[in-house]
Amino acid sequence: MKKLNIVLALVLTGLVSLSAQAVDQRVYHKEVIGKDCKTCHDNGIKQFPSDQACLQCHDIDDLAEQTARSEEERWQNPHNNLHYGKDLPCQECHGEHKPKKPLCSNCHTFKFDKHKE
Repeated sequence: MKKLNIVLALVLTGLVSLSAQAVDQRVYHKEVIGKDCKTCHDNGIKQFPSDQACLQCHDIDDLAEQTARSEEERWQNPHNNLHYGKDLPCQECHGEHKPKKPLCSNCHTFKFDKHKE
């Protein structure tokens, strides 16, 4: 009986921690989307949002313009870069429920002061 109680406690703890993670949402998205998870999770709740879901609200050309660098550093633009152009999947750098380390920082040491994870 004692083992059963321990197993049940562990399972309940795991379920509570999973549900708590799903509640975390960026303030700027919460104001616009609210708690309708399907607005972004167009491939299902347990899947990452598609780029099309992000691009319903965010325009890639506007993002590229906002993150443009000087002429010498223009290839460092995370939204229009040397390797992927404007085709890098949003989820490679951006995370809604957990901060992500930008893909570029695996090889490069760029400083993105205004980076929203």
